[in-house]
Amino acid sequence: MDQISKVWFGPLPPDSPYVRPFRFYYVQNGVEKNWDLLKVHDSVSIILFNKTRNSLVFVKQFRPAVYLGIISAEKDYDPNNIDVKKYPPNLGITLELCAGIVDKSKSMAEIAKEEVEEECGYNVPVERLEEILTYRSGVGASGALQTMFYCEVTDADKAASGGGVDDEIIEVVEYSLDEARNLLKQGSTINSPPSFLLGVLWFLTNKAPKS
Repeated sequence: MDQISKVWFGPLPPDSPYVRPFRFYYVQNGVEKNWDLLKVHDSVSIILFNKTRNSLVFVKQFRPAVYLGIISAEKDYDPNNIDVKKYPPNLGITLELCAGIVDKSKSMAEIAKEEVEEECGYNVPVERLEEILTYRSGVGASGALQTMFYCEVTDADKAASGGGVDDEIIEVVEYSLDEARNLLKQGSTINSPPSFLLGVLWFLTNKAPKS
């Protein structure tokens, strides 16, 4: 996953299927203002609990935005000559819920089902996906919606190894309940989006076995 040998920047192509930047203008209390925005896809995320193993199923993957956010804080950071030995790509590997963008004419539950199989290898019926929350995954630049689901699986549901499709490189990992609780301890630092922490907290509050 972290075998990345070269990193460089380039301009965003105008036909990007994922991100469209633009400037938003408005008048507030008689004052003209503007805000730079990104139009992005809505998304789904899925809290996966394997009842056979009594564990939560997460994914790990390299996220360029996280990598850049970390290395750009360094004083000697040179965007035109990024040293991947000094700044190894594993700095940008995140721990996340199974998730995916909404880019098909299907229901949110159907898209979530596909993501569960593609990323984590579990083949489950749509009816087993429980819709939990719909919220804004970003309010500063995009305002996109994310719908969170909960799904219980067993080893018998495992149909493939997972890991994503096309050119995705995704690692499937399992965390015990104690390991999941440790993620929420005060002072913890993890490469995860807020939705991941929300999902873990929701599970521990509402679904975790009491024993």
